[in-house]
Amino acid sequence: MTYLTIGTALDDPEVAVELDARRFNRHTFWVGQSGSGKTYALGVVLEQLLLETELPMLILDPNGDFTRLRETRLTASDADAARVAEADIRVFRSGAGEGERLHARFVDLTAASKAAVLQMDPIADADEYNALIHLEQNAETLDARGMVPGLLGSVDPGKARLAKRIENLQVLEWNVWSRGAVSVVDVVDERPRATVLDLGGFEHPAEPKVAALAVLEHLWARREERRPVLIVIDEAHNLCSPNPETAVERALTEQLVQIAAEGRKFGLWLLLSTQRPTKIHPNVLSQCDNLALMRVNAPRDLAELADVFGFASEEAIRRSADFVQGQALFAGGFISAPTFVQMGDRITEEAGGDVKVPLRVGG
Repeated sequence: MTYLTIGTALDDPEVAVELDARRFNRHTFWVGQSGSGKTYALGVVLEQLLLETELPMLILDPNGDFTRLRETRLTASDADAARVAEADIRVFRSGAGEGERLHARFVDLTAASKAAVLQMDPIADADEYNALIHLEQNAETLDARGMVPGLLGSVDPGKARLAKRIENLQVLEWNVWSRGAVSVVDVVDERPRATVLDLGGFEHPAEPKVAALAVLEHLWARREERRPVLIVIDEAHNLCSPNPETAVERALTEQLVQIAAEGRKFGLWLLLSTQRPTKIHPNVLSQCDNLALMRVNAPRDLAELADVFGFASEEAIRRSADFVQGQALFAGGFISAPTFVQMGDRITEEAGGDVKVPLRVGG
């Protein structure tokens, strides 16, 4: 059996706390309000999974906090630094900075998701929708700049209207499209030890959601292969809201609800990290069997957690309101009993962090 050392017992610093690595084959919910140390602590666990298991991880990273996962700290042991250096870690960037570009292909999306990107309804926009689903399924055709002129030149009025819609929405101008370059979907298929998708640098608000949707839909489409992957979603409320507003957000939420309900038997396991449980779709939250709880003060959130995670007592959950940075409660299948933890140190660098307030010298 493989256990992951993540820190020490809060009430006894001499006692190491371990998680059962095998139990990440269940969905995990990680929650803590701003300033609780949530992202740093999540990094501690992801590092241990990287070093002690062979479980591939797909990290959807809206703030770029895990883009330095390949870089070890000076305090890391030589053995840990060597193992991180040997690990196949791929970082895809949506904006400026080192790393591969984060691209997806329009054809990677299902017909319903393509229509969502183009804000089309299959009934209200029947002719355009029909023209879309009958387009030649060729990545170069759909990504090329000549797509719109080709549609405009058609005698089919549905294709002409589709071309005008694409032009008006300026969808082909989005940086997320591969335009013949490598799609991140192809890399995820190779199952690197960790694939980090930095979602924060796109200009259009729909682009990070489209990138996430393309990958998740692809994993679901190939679920029968039963190739395990841990899907880590930091700031998960951005992708899995209980009240999605746009068509793309609804498509993404529906896919995550499906993975939460049925993905475990196919090896598609979720780890969702957020600041508040009420910001996550209830049909996803209710499927989580592991809980990592850091400081949460809001009474409504504490009540929601106690209601959903019955394997942790209400008293233990309410104790989280008094946690200081780096303290957590772990409960559920991946630990023998609910345990209060002082999180350990990171091995790799954290890319994010608070911006300090400029102060006067000597002030």
